[in-house]
Amino acid sequence: MAPNQSAPDATRRSQRSRRAIYDAALALVAEVGYPKTTIEGIASRAGVGKQTIYRWWPSKADVLLEAFLDLSEQAAQEAAQDRADTGHEPAETQYAIPDTGDLAADLKHVLRATVDELRNPAFEAPSRALAAEGVVNEELGRRFVARLLEPQLQLYVDRLRSAQEAGDVRPDLDPRIALELFVSPLAQRWLQHTGPIDYDYTDTLVDYALHGLAPR
Repeated sequence: MAPNQSAPDATRRSQRSRRAIYDAALALVAEVGYPKTTIEGIASRAGVGKQTIYRWWPSKADVLLEAFLDLSEQAAQEAAQDRADTGHEPAETQYAIPDTGDLAADLKHVLRATVDELRNPAFEAPSRALAAEGVVNEELGRRFVARLLEPQLQLYVDRLRSAQEAGDVRPDLDPRIALELFVSPLAQRWLQHTGPIDYDYTDTLVDYALHGLAPR
């Protein structure tokens, strides 16, 4: 090697390969569904050998879960940067549901962002494929919930606990159950196509959840 010639950057090559594998996995599962997505297919589309994938992941489920986590992390970073650009908070701030002191407004804000994500083809197709497969594949379903859903649900738990401390909701309320009043109906409507997914719908879910159905 010539004195001024630098050694190949193995780390950079590895990162490029991982990115290509992530992109290939997400594209394939959106196009052909989870059952027809294979390690061989991912490797072919990513331009890598299948042994490269097996060296990093034991199964296609692991590839897809990590790819989707990476996609979600990118979206969170972009959202944080957008908030920083508008002067709301530093870009490195970890994402949490806003606490402006107005619980209804804060919940409506984050559910509207969820609507945007669910209607974004980059998220919708792979997320729907993984969620659907998780219904029939219990192991994948549990991992999908543990790695992707529970961290997001914990954000609602934290915000509802803050509301309890402020006296905005009942002190005996179980936040983990309460969040299902607005999160679960949205998930069901999205999964089963039982109605439109829009801001009016999620705003109404929050109003019903916080104020109940009885006359006021």
